[in-house]
Amino acid sequence: MTSEITLFVNPTAGRGRGARAAQPAASALRAAGFSVRTVLGEDAADALVRARAAVEAGTGALIAVGGDGMAALALRAVAGTRTPLGLIAVGTGNDFARALGLPVREPAAAGRMIADALKCGRIRDIDLGQVGDRWFGTVLASGFDSRVNDRGNRMRWPTGRLKYDLAMIGELAGFRPVPYRIRLDDEVLEAEATLVAVGNGSSYGGGMRICPGADLTDGLFDVTVVGDCSRTTLLRVFPRVYRGTHVDHPKVTVLRAARVEIAAEGVTGYADGEPLGPLPLNARCVRGGVRVVGP
Repeated sequence: MTSEITLFVNPTAGRGRGARAAQPAASALRAAGFSVRTVLGEDAADALVRARAAVEAGTGALIAVGGDGMAALALRAVAGTRTPLGLIAVGTGNDFARALGLPVREPAAAGRMIADALKCGRIRDIDLGQVGDRWFGTVLASGFDSRVNDRGNRMRWPTGRLKYDLAMIGELAGFRPVPYRIRLDDEVLEAEATLVAVGNGSSYGGGMRICPGADLTDGLFDVTVVGDCSRTTLLRVFPRVYRGTHVDHPKVTVLRAARVEIAAEGVTGYADGEPLGPLPLNARCVRGGVRVVGP
């Protein structure tokens, strides 16, 4: 592996934490003997062009500095290549980094761990979700959870987990279950559902373990379907996602499939916290879709 690696930086992540995190991360990597090149962009499209150019030029690794949105952008540069991805997680959710066992909001520690992993060859292949030309590492969310995500993204305060808790309360007043049509490989399920979450990884929203049994290496999605809950039931059940115990509730079903199509009227899908667009959406689990650096 070449000793030259690329830091892919979102300077606005976590209200400027991305820019501040780049320096201690780069220092840790350089102290380990790596030559570090930093890639920024004028916007997301320009940053992606630059990251892809670094991958095509043979960089030893692409290290994304930011949150889940930056990780999702980095996936578009490295998915399907042999270039490993590392994460310096300093955003709001940081769920992909959690899934990989990397430090969260500790850029120097994350830089040291990634440097050590690169030197020792701790690089592994994990699965990715794919929807069209977009990739996701954690969860494709739809329904109540995508509306919570949408509201949370509009909120400037507070940050982290509390933001999503407040957004959830704000969405409860007007939400109703909607009719879903879900195709799981070759089987079709129709149901009134509060939400449907397609998990490559286990969590979203800063640690909500919506798909607690999801395995990044089994070639399958875990699909969590929350049925037609009342507001009272949803308010009681939804906070249990932080422990993953919501799956024990009779209104919750967990299914597994390699290909999933979800369709519902007036519902938007989010993946890794980023909007994908209105349903219907088709997702497939790509076994070994990306190489990652980790503990």
